[in-house]
Amino acid sequence: MNMIQSRSTPQSFILIVDDIPENLQVLGSILRTEGYRTTPVLDGKQALKVIEKRLPDLILLDIMMPEMNGFEVCTTLKASQHTRDIPIIFLTAKTETDDVVKGFELGAVDYVTKPFRKEELLARVKTHLSLQQAKQELQDLNATKDKFFSIIAHDLRGPFNGFLGLTEWMIDNIGEYTQDRIVELLQKQHHAAKTLFALLENLLAWSRIQRGIMEYIPEKVWFGSLVNDIVALFQATAEQKQITLSNSVPSKLVVYADQNMIETVIRNLISNALKFTDARGTIDVSVRDDGPTIEVSVSDTGVGMDQDGISKLFLIDAKYSRVGTAGERGTGLGLILCKELVEKHGGRIWVESEIGQGTCFRFTLPKSPPVEDSER
Repeated sequence: MNMIQSRSTPQSFILIVDDIPENLQVLGSILRTEGYRTTPVLDGKQALKVIEKRLPDLILLDIMMPEMNGFEVCTTLKASQHTRDIPIIFLTAKTETDDVVKGFELGAVDYVTKPFRKEELLARVKTHLSLQQAKQELQDLNATKDKFFSIIAHDLRGPFNGFLGLTEWMIDNIGEYTQDRIVELLQKQHHAAKTLFALLENLLAWSRIQRGIMEYIPEKVWFGSLVNDIVALFQATAEQKQITLSNSVPSKLVVYADQNMIETVIRNLISNALKFTDARGTIDVSVRDDGPTIEVSVSDTGVGMDQDGISKLFLIDAKYSRVGTAGERGTGLGLILCKELVEKHGGRIWVESEIGQGTCFRFTLPKSPPVEDSER
């Protein structure tokens, strides 16, 4: 199956490009002492090959190099949408105004002159890594804001309009309906209300996370019983779609988690599985014991996803939504919320799926508190 998983941001990676080995050794030693991960290369062409495989967080780039100088490397990187935002600090033995100005015109963020002064080098590196992080956080914030308003403008407005229209129609025509028809319409209203309520719960929880006010209270939780209660809540919906929904989690399994948060994760994953599983399909919740952690799986025999869809699932700024097998609509917010809640527990979440072969969401949870917590 295709697989993608969310990971925490690694330590800053700096690519050093200089045709003099002694300079690479000095720069690498200074940066590694401060905890940065570095890769040294001797020329521009080799640097581009490294960047094709792995994007650095910052590049220290010598100007005067044979074959392909620093200006040419910078021009190539800034011409690509994939690499244009990587901050570049030029390294040069020259201090002529023309070289400095040309470097800035090409898109460099700073320059450092040789011989290197440790304090100056580290100050500039730290400043531009911090600026890059702030820029990324601002982009994430804007994407979050856009997603929030999109849900309010479209995903809430649409269902409410349908709900209001149905109630108005019943008020105007209820005298013409049989009791069975009234029950059918009320069931539709009830389903619409449940969908709206679930969306509102996710929206409010997500909003609290973004504002940093969601309280995280981990404790020992009887995980098997928790999953069993949630599965019971979805049984009626599963039966309506003729789907077999089962819980294979041992009833006495204990995890260390915030119960409300984990309930939200399980509810969203089961709800998502129900949307994209056809009649006579199956959904199962299971666990694998990995010692200090457990790996929870919510698997289905549904329609599955291609790699493009998988890659967008946990991205707040990705425009990705699908219609369920019975016309159900989603916002993608539930999975983004799951990711944030799982990572709050120090876990990770990922998905394995193929078109027509079903989908399996997996995430990890701790079985006991961290050592520092348990010693308090």
